Parts: sequence; C-alpha cells; structure tokens
Amino acid sequence: MSSSKEGPFELGTDGPKSILVGVDGSTTATRAGWYAAGLARRQGAALTAVFVAPVAAGLGIAAGAALEVAVRESAEQTAQEMRRTAAEFSREFGLSITFIAAHGDPFGEITRIAEEIQADAIVVGASAHAGHRLIGSLAVRLVRAARWPVTVVP
Repeated sequence: MSSSKEGPFELGTDGPKSILVGVDGSTTATRAGWYAAGLARRQGAALTAVFVAPVAAGLGIAAGAALEVAVRESAEQTAQEMRRTAAEFSREFGLSITFIAAHGDPFGEITRIAEEIQADAIVVGASAHAGHRLIGSLAVRLVRAARWPVTVVP
C-alpha cells in the first residue's frame, strides 16, 4: 500500500516510549512489572514503576490515628523495598527505571502520574479481590478512562 505522504523508514519507533507500571508487591503486580520491563527493554522505552499506598479512611479518631501511623509506616517500608528492587533490576538488566511512591487513591494517582510523565502505555496486574468484580478494579477503571493503552497481566 503506498501513500502520497510516505516518510522515511523508521526502525523500532512504533511502540510506546514511556511505560508506567503499577506495583504493590502482589503476585499479579510482580508479573506486571516483569512484563513491563521486557516491553520497555524491547522497545527502548523509559519505565516508571508507581507504588500507591492507600490512605486509611472511615475509622474512629483514636483508632484511626494509631492505625494511620501503622499503615503509613508499613507503606513506607514497602516503598523502600520496591525502590531498592527497582534500582537493582535497573542495574542488572541495563534498563532505565524511575520509581515513584505516592499516597492516595491508586486510580487517581496513577492517572495523575501517567499524565505528568506523558506515558504511552500503562501495565497493571489483575485484581485478585472478588469484590472488584462488582465495584470495578483499578485495571477496569483505567481501561474505562480510555486515555492510554492498558495491559492487564493475570
């Protein structure tokens, strides 16, 4: 098929150049991380791993404050561990990985960060929670937003 607007041949520029992967330490998120890393390596794309610590809500004031501190400390430890893992993986495989930790609603934070970094694609793990079939998982919400190609890894 020929076109009157044919340009120069481009090698390897049809895929994403900036990939965001959501990570949370779950099995499916780990698989998503490996998938996104392979995709980024093959495409020569930048990879941004995003961990979003949810905010505890709906608790009584006294119980809520103590629980909030415990949840935040646990999330910080998880984020530090994931940051170290991303750095080790980056060195071992020669892949540029930026790690971002955020607090809040995972959908809101991932979409905000994807817009900031001008992501071309998002990769997330499938939810293992049965309740998400009723209220919608992160993956379903991202697909419905229809702003980026979204790959959901089982």
